[in-house]
Amino acid sequence: MPLNRRDFINRSAATGAGVALAGAAGAVAAEPAEAADRHRGHGHGHPPKTFSLRVLGTTDLHGHALNWDYFTNAEYDDATHNDVGLAKVATLVAQARHEKGHDRTLLIDAGDIIQGTQLSYYYARVEPITGAHRGPRHPMALAMNEMKYDAAALGNHEFNYGIPLLRAFQDQCDFPLLAANAVDATTLKPAFPPYLVKELRVAGGPPVKVGILGLTNPGIAVWDKANVQGRMAFPGLVEQAKIYVPKLRSLGCDVVICTDHSGLDGGTSYGDAVPYPENASSLVAAQVPGIDAILVGHTHVERPQTLVTNEATGKTVVLSEPLMWGMRLSVFDIDLELDRGRWHVTSVTAEVRNANSVAEDPAVARLVRAEHQKVVDYVNQVVGTCAEAMSAAESTYKDTAIVDFINVVQSDTVKAALAGTAYAALPVLSEASPFSRTAAIPAGQVSLRDVAGLYVYENTLDAKILTGAQVKDYLEWSAAYFVQTAPDAPVDITKITNANNTPDYSYDVLSGVSYDIDIAQPVGSRIVNLTAGGAPVDPAAQFVLAVNNYRSSGGSNYPHVAAAQSVWSNSDEIRNTIIAWVQAHGTIDPATFGGDEWRLTRAGVPLFG
Repeated sequence: MPLNRRDFINRSAATGAGVALAGAAGAVAAEPAEAADRHRGHGHGHPPKTFSLRVLGTTDLHGHALNWDYFTNAEYDDATHNDVGLAKVATLVAQARHEKGHDRTLLIDAGDIIQGTQLSYYYARVEPITGAHRGPRHPMALAMNEMKYDAAALGNHEFNYGIPLLRAFQDQCDFPLLAANAVDATTLKPAFPPYLVKELRVAGGPPVKVGILGLTNPGIAVWDKANVQGRMAFPGLVEQAKIYVPKLRSLGCDVVICTDHSGLDGGTSYGDAVPYPENASSLVAAQVPGIDAILVGHTHVERPQTLVTNEATGKTVVLSEPLMWGMRLSVFDIDLELDRGRWHVTSVTAEVRNANSVAEDPAVARLVRAEHQKVVDYVNQVVGTCAEAMSAAESTYKDTAIVDFINVVQSDTVKAALAGTAYAALPVLSEASPFSRTAAIPAGQVSLRDVAGLYVYENTLDAKILTGAQVKDYLEWSAAYFVQTAPDAPVDITKITNANNTPDYSYDVLSGVSYDIDIAQPVGSRIVNLTAGGAPVDPAAQFVLAVNNYRSSGGSNYPHVAAAQSVWSNSDEIRNTIIAWVQAHGTIDPATFGGDEWRLTRAGVPLFG
């Protein structure tokens, strides 16, 4: 049977043969495409032959195909008027290819493609994709195939919906999904292609071989433990790069590019749950010789160009991270010079380009329009009513009904699940985070998108046993989210949260207990007046904590919870549980739940009211 293009690319990349000659990157470069290329001989006083190529990069697309916000039912907009989506990026890509020449331009991604919007959720859970030859097509695969991506690294969120869904997406892509550090848990052999080699032909000279190495995040073993345990393992980025970069060089690669779903700074959110750092791209650049450039992902920040010196060679490695969701496109320009029959990199530069500067590519937008409309119809269906409007605008520093509502649903769900068991008599606590400061539930009719906007992640629900002492430790960890503020210092609500760059999703509010957070105190000594049922919490008492699977597995490195006894778990997303609760109850009435469970104080004086 002859191989189609997708099968050829995936199989050749997986085996290491991986020289892809099909498509634009395999064609002979047109002479006029780059005026700077000089086709003169080496010697006899002539300058050496040169060549230049361009690598374009996206990352953390998170299901954004079009410039649309499914939670607001309108075009995406934010305070700085960013635009999102592959249709926008496609225009930037077309411009960049035209400038450099299609035959000398590659397009790659650094992961987190198939999770993050209701569009990606719909094709994972409502009308799930099943493969290349039957069932619906994933809109992200449709768009990326149209844009002719050469390769993409796997992100940690690729595993949120389970390995079978990821394999179905892989089957629909005309380009390989790379992950040198995703291995079979039993054989330790690559579970996905580790790398791809692209060959760019040069008129009058030898081809330029470009090796693309994909690296994913070791945190998958923590964050998606239920989906990967016993099936896949995730070694460190540095460790695997040290294996594969020399291999790519031995295959004759003149240029080696890494696409890493891992941030720059070496930091880790999961503590010592796995022995490899979460954000290791700068370490890869510094510790692995032979890399020319790295496309960085995972951390959702914009880093147009970062330079890291390799410790062994002294050579500079250029790193770039474009802003998430297709807001930016990274552009690496790489110059080479021919010497003694081999190409050598002489310079690498990087920049980012802004998607809000261009219109959507009409071909890409048209290609996914039907899938988009299905999702718009789905999220706008009415699921219930709300007695009064609820907003998350103040939820990071005040006890608000909208976060209490999440905890009500989670507590009710766990209580019902434990009824009739040995744990039924234990008090149930629940944790929730202010995931989105823009989340809101209107008074009157409530749509599915209103409810879904409260919980923007595909987390599921667990129930674990904690002691009273452990609950206090848990809350102390959460309270580190606030900046220490002296009793007589002015209070700016825009500056008292997110201490040490702690994201909102790492700050937990607990229901079922009442407590004060005294932000005048140092970290570790902030939780006061901790009570349950009107009485001080007994350190030895047992509680059931309703907790999302990310936190339960060690996400954000909260104490005790990862090792705690599990008494129940659910495979359905918390978002769906909330929607089902609204459908079952018909009405959300904030007057029936929550209120004054926690508050911020300074030296015992409440900050608000």
